[in-house]
Amino acid sequence: MKPYITTLFCVLSVSLFSQTVRKYSNEFMNIGVDAAALGMSSAVTSHSADVNSGYWNPAGLTNLEDNQLALMHSSYFANIANYDYAAFAMPLDDRSAVGLSLIRFAVDDILNTTQLIDEQGNINYDRISLFSTADYGLTFSYARKLPIQGLNYGVNAKVIRRIIGNFASSWGFGLDVGIQFETDNDWKFGVMARDITTTYNSWSINEDEFKTIQDAVEGQNQELPETTEITIPKLQIGVSKLMTFHYDYTLLAAANVNVRFEENNDVISSSFASINPALGLEFGYIDMVYLRAGVGNFQNERQFDNSEQLSFQPSFGVGFKYNGIQIDYAFTDIGDQSIALYSNVFSLKLNFSIFR
Repeated sequence: MKPYITTLFCVLSVSLFSQTVRKYSNEFMNIGVDAAALGMSSAVTSHSADVNSGYWNPAGLTNLEDNQLALMHSSYFANIANYDYAAFAMPLDDRSAVGLSLIRFAVDDILNTTQLIDEQGNINYDRISLFSTADYGLTFSYARKLPIQGLNYGVNAKVIRRIIGNFASSWGFGLDVGIQFETDNDWKFGVMARDITTTYNSWSINEDEFKTIQDAVEGQNQELPETTEITIPKLQIGVSKLMTFHYDYTLLAAANVNVRFEENNDVISSSFASINPALGLEFGYIDMVYLRAGVGNFQNERQFDNSEQLSFQPSFGVGFKYNGIQIDYAFTDIGDQSIALYSNVFSLKLNFSIFR
């Protein structure tokens, strides 16, 4: 029985323990969306300019010329966890736009074996039930062009919903702010400040369900965990340049600097902040076929001999766009070079101009 209880305890503790201020709270909101962006190692803060800007930098929504819809799916941990994303955005006028996006990261059909052994000590498999743990992020975006030529801003209001079967659930709220600036010679700059108000999650724990695992593992689950957590702010700064060759060929080069205000294993880290760069390239042909590559997630990994080794996460992607429909694919960790999540990611983007 103990292995089953330990597994369930791990699921609960990841989401509920150390709730005051956590380094990795609401991490499902940091995985990223859109295979085109992930193929460039997410180095898109400065030039994101479509429906997916609601996630990457809401200021980019001002570039919309028509309504757009985006869909994405990927699986992690040998298809145990599913990551899904849907978004819609539309221009309000020639100076402003709005967007709505939804992210779901979930593990479904988890065996609940807390009641496997009854009060008499008998094993009864009929007492096994199933539950799911699911995280939802709903984002409302608004963007507007400023009077200064080439300068745009955007704001996100986020609602976070996290559910762990009948054991616990939480609601969270937060804000993001983004800015983009484009020069006359095709240089683009972007800044995205995530969780600027510190996204706050408040948990509700089912005490009756908690009692079923209390003291099941000696020395663990003695008291109810704390019921609040705070996601600290993050800053992403990007720059990109689009170059055109012989009219038909383009090359987009982009770089990001991702800053967390905490000390972790990023390649540059201090007690005040940690910095992680990302680089991406996109080669395009006649604005129809795209080939992408990127590298990011540079980490100082501690080895068994207590030494540190630098790891990184390379990515690769392809895309095809025709008549308002764009299909993209990305593989987000070539050769399993890093310990980060990796997956085959597919996404679809639909421009409503095809209906006119």
